[in-house]
Formats: sequence, structure tokens, C-alpha cells
Amino acid sequence: MDVDNIECVSSTDGRIDEDDINRHHHPQVSVSSISKPHSNINNKNNNIISSGIHPGTTSVHELLECPVCTNLMYPPIHQCHNGHTLCSTCKTRVLNRCPTCRQELGDIRCLALEKVAESLELPCKYMSLGCPEIFPYYSKLKHEAVCNFRPYNCPYAGSECPVVGDIPFLVTHLRDDHKVDMHSGCTFNHRYVKSNPREVDNATWMLTVFHCFGQYFCLHFEAFQLGMAPVYMAFLRFMGDETEARNFSYSLEVGGNGRKLIWEGTPRSIRDGHKKVRDSHDGLIIQRNMALFFSGGDRKELKLRVTGRIWKEQQNPEGGACIPNLCS
Repeated sequence: MDVDNIECVSSTDGRIDEDDINRHHHPQVSVSSISKPHSNINNKNNNIISSGIHPGTTSVHELLECPVCTNLMYPPIHQCHNGHTLCSTCKTRVLNRCPTCRQELGDIRCLALEKVAESLELPCKYMSLGCPEIFPYYSKLKHEAVCNFRPYNCPYAGSECPVVGDIPFLVTHLRDDHKVDMHSGCTFNHRYVKSNPREVDNATWMLTVFHCFGQYFCLHFEAFQLGMAPVYMAFLRFMGDETEARNFSYSLEVGGNGRKLIWEGTPRSIRDGHKKVRDSHDGLIIQRNMALFFSGGDRKELKLRVTGRIWKEQQNPEGGACIPNLCS
């Protein structure tokens, strides 16, 4: 479903420039794409993340690298009759033939190498992005799946973008490659216009990235079927981790003809995909009939205005309660 006209007005009508992006709260992280190649993306630094092994790699570490995928091997580690090893994933990919000597692999486990791995400790693979942790070999993967220094997926909604990176890189990527509107300021005013709102297909847009309190927030607007009822939904995501997102709150308001709906909540981290947020109904949901009522007139055209603001929760040193800090 296409929106015929979308307008966004920031409270300050400010635009985010390159300096704003580069002053983000992760200055120690190199700006790079660390995923598959993507159109118009500079991938010259796409090797920023390695396996987390120091440059002085030992022969034991080399033995634990699968010769096919070059990733570190975890049990079960397989070997052929000549002692060549490879990981269980690649065993099926090579049709049960040793990639080194072409002998049949069979079902031989390299128990000695698995035992050696238990004695090793390795740095997190995101060491180059700032993670200082070192883990036993078999705990490393579990940590890396939730490491706070791991890169973020592109939060653009409406397409499965494969690009990942740090926040400054993703802000530039959203602006330059997805042409997402960028605004400075903590209040916003969106107007959604559609000429034929009776046709509601699953559709999603990320209309704007807001820069306030030195952070970035993504405003989403979606149309989908909730059961048998067509609905619209607006929600905010925070470009950072969940723990940081809890420091902020936001409100959304839509109304007309003397009525209004108000939503207040905490922005979700972009660690949560937009589909996960939508399916949890964690945002302002507007039934189509109510949206048309707000639009006024003969209800044949959707004219929906959504306003909102973002504020930072500050800890009250006396009572311990959170008090809002409004953006000026």
C-alpha cells in the first residue's frame, strides 16, 4: 500500500548534518559496513570483525579453524581417517568427503581436539569494536550472541536490508541509501494522506529519524490486518541497546472531531525488529474506522495527523523516582 502524501514537521525543523552523526555516543567504533556488500556502501573496512583471535595466532587456534568455512569449530568436530578435521556444518556441505584428502569422512569424532578446546580462553570476536571480555572456548559463542558491542542490523522497515554496523554508520546509511528523512528535535508532527484507505494491505514505512538528547530514534508507521480488522500503528524505536532505551519515554497523539487517542511508552531498541514490535502491539494502534472518523469529511480519504514528543527520564536523587526531562 502506498501513501499518497506524507508530511513531517519537526519542532525545530532542524536537519541532521554529518557533524551531528559523527558526534554520536560511540566515537570509538569505526564507521563501516560489516555484512554483505550493499549498493553504494563502502566496504573497505568490512573486515573490522574477526574471529576475536589476537594477531599472534597460535597453532592450536589454527587447528580449531574449519578448513572450509574458516570459522572456529565446536563439538562435534569431525575428522577423516587421515586426521583432517572440519566442522559439523561443513561435513554435510562437502558430501561426506574430506576437503583436504578427498577420503570418506565417516562418523569419526576428533575428541582430542574437542578436549584441547575446553582448556582455551579467547577474546570476544567484537574485541575490535570495544568488547574487553575473554571467555572459555565453549562460552564464547553464547556471549557473542548477546554482546553489547555486536553491530546493529539496519533498522529500515519495508525491506530486508542486509547491512549491519555501528550507529553513526547506520544513520548515514539510512540517509544516503534509504533516503530516510532526518530531523533534529524531540517533538514531531506527521500527516498521513491516502486517497483510498479501504484498501489496507500489510505495509510499513520508516518515515523519519530524529536526533535529540544526543541519540537517534526511528519513527515507524504501519498498516496491517489485526485479525479481521484493518488498523494503522505508529511506534518509536531507539537506535541503541535496550538498557539505553529505558532512559527515554515518548508519547504519540492522534485525534479529530473533539476526540483523541494518546499513547505513552518506552521506545524499543532496534535490537528488536520492527515486525517484533508490531506483533507485540507496542505502540499507538488506530482502527481504520476511527482513523477515518479523525479524518473528517465523507470518510473516503485518510487524513491522519500524528504528533509526538520524546523526553528523557532523570533519576530523582531524593525519592529515587524518575522525573521527565523535556527537550527544549
